Amino acid sequence: MDTTAVPDTPHPASELAAGTTASTKGRILAWASWDWGSAAFNAVMTTFVFTVYLTSNAFGGEDAASAALGSALAIAGAAIALLAPVTGQRSDAGGRRKLWLGVNTALVALLTGLCFFVFPRPEFLLLGVTLIALGNVFFEFAGVNYNAMLAQISTPANIGKVSGFGWGMGYLGGIVALLAVLQLFVQPSFAWFGAQTADGLNIRLVAVFSALWFFIFALPVLFAVPELPGRPAQERLGFLASYRLLFRRIGAIYKTSPHTIYFLLASAIFRDGLAAVFTFGGVIAAGTFGFELKEVIFFAIFGNIVAAVGAIIGGLLDDRIGPKSVIIIALIGLLVAGTAILVLGNGSYTVFGAAWSGGNTFWTFGLLLCLFVGPAQASSRAYLARLAPNGESGELFGLYATTGRAVSFLAPTLFTLCITIATPLVAAGEAQRWGILGIMVVLLAGLLVILPVKAPAETAIAVVPER
Repeated sequence: MDTTAVPDTPHPASELAAGTTASTKGRILAWASWDWGSAAFNAVMTTFVFTVYLTSNAFGGEDAASAALGSALAIAGAAIALLAPVTGQRSDAGGRRKLWLGVNTALVALLTGLCFFVFPRPEFLLLGVTLIALGNVFFEFAGVNYNAMLAQISTPANIGKVSGFGWGMGYLGGIVALLAVLQLFVQPSFAWFGAQTADGLNIRLVAVFSALWFFIFALPVLFAVPELPGRPAQERLGFLASYRLLFRRIGAIYKTSPHTIYFLLASAIFRDGLAAVFTFGGVIAAGTFGFELKEVIFFAIFGNIVAAVGAIIGGLLDDRIGPKSVIIIALIGLLVAGTAILVLGNGSYTVFGAAWSGGNTFWTFGLLLCLFVGPAQASSRAYLARLAPNGESGELFGLYATTGRAVSFLAPTLFTLCITIATPLVAAGEAQRWGILGIMVVLLAGLLVILPVKAPAETAIAVVPER
């Protein structure tokens, strides 16, 4: 790795190269268990079940409830963008990375469990959106420390594989959690008190289930991975001083290793496109291709399986050809699959003498989209972990969270804009499909921005003294 530095600017070894913790199968499994457990919050609470319940007519109308939820999440996003880098920096400096991972995880589990008290009445809407928004804030804070641990439990030879394995565990955990929720609460296969729908009891119990699921599967990493060594007490800073240091470090990074900043910007753009693939995938399946709810759920399950396989394969390739190459291949694959869905639409065709319907189009190229999402996500995390200086991964992953939040409006805005432009120009029911074009524009922009960015082996990261 190029370790050229400007005068008076120390260049500590990367945390990955320093080997702060031994890489063992047990520690890797314990670390990935957190990803498995976190799917209960991501997939169940914020995507497929509880937020759907929270934006139903029972809470005062779908439009009003959706607007309230959107506003709460926007405020949460701003808080994450402002606080994530400094919280990561301070947990690094104090040698409390694992401690704060545990504290923030426990807070997410607690807030999730408290959703049990969100009864299906308008007066409980504020409580519900507040709990979900706060859960998102502490989940992101936990994620900063969790991602930073990647350098502790892997080596330069297996970091890509370990990152991909973690993402794969997250996808598979989401599938198992969703299936359990469907069988026990949403469409129960047997009669028990958790199946009762009066006062939304079944959905409120989903919150309790999700809290326990996350908490239990998060425990192994807290026991298996040692705490990061802290700095001497006299070197630690106050909260406001931490921001001054943060801006000095950003300046130093840009001066000595601008490609690190370029990667943060590029990844922020394409990660927003990756998120949109899952955010709007179900919407397009139902609206454009006529999928029923049951079909959407089945597609979500198979999509997560394919994404998990893709993440694991991408991780193996990452260690062989490097994270930048994997990201580029994944983004090109996403653009090809997305373009196929856009061009073919819900039309019927004859392919090699066989009938080809719109459903075939979405199942084939939709799953292909899922296949490439996982490698891009996993290699993006592995890329940054390779650059993190010893003991400072948390701060860098905090910046990773901040840049992601800063551009999180891009894909939703372009998705909506493309539909709006297409509405008067195409037949009724065809405009939604053109929203895919907005997502493809974001992914293409991310690809173009990352092309000139140097791979981790060709760049370095700088820090400046705290005093």
